Amino acid sequence: MIVGLDDIDKVVETLKKSIADRDSVVLLQGDLSSGKTTFVQRYVKSCNIDNNVTSPTFSLQTMYGDKIFHYDIYNKTFDEFLSLGFLEEFEKSGVHFVEWGGEELKNMLLKFGFRVIVLKIEHKDDKREYKIEEFDA
Repeated sequence: MIVGLDDIDKVVETLKKSIADRDSVVLLQGDLSSGKTTFVQRYVKSCNIDNNVTSPTFSLQTMYGDKIFHYDIYNKTFDEFLSLGFLEEFEKSGVHFVEWGGEELKNMLLKFGFRVIVLKIEHKDDKREYKIEEFDA
């Protein structure tokens, strides 16, 4: 789906239908400034949660409401991510958005029985292309 920033809510609604109140880990993949944090902002807003959503680059994890978790693992290796105990965080009920979550993380999460959704965001001139892939363990 290729949309401009004004139409990002269409992608949010599509993702919400895919999640359908199921615990999920959403891996956000895209270049710098592709809109990963912006997408989480719009998702949180669509849930009527009034939080200031920013990239958790230095805090690593932020929580919005009771069931929306946001991680940024840009500057962490896969082993660092595991050693910090984030695998256990995914056991909490809700939706877990992970910026910079790659194939290695996806495969590990599936191996441990987590439901994974990959949201790939790509620049297309003044718009973004969003691709949603669902994986069940």
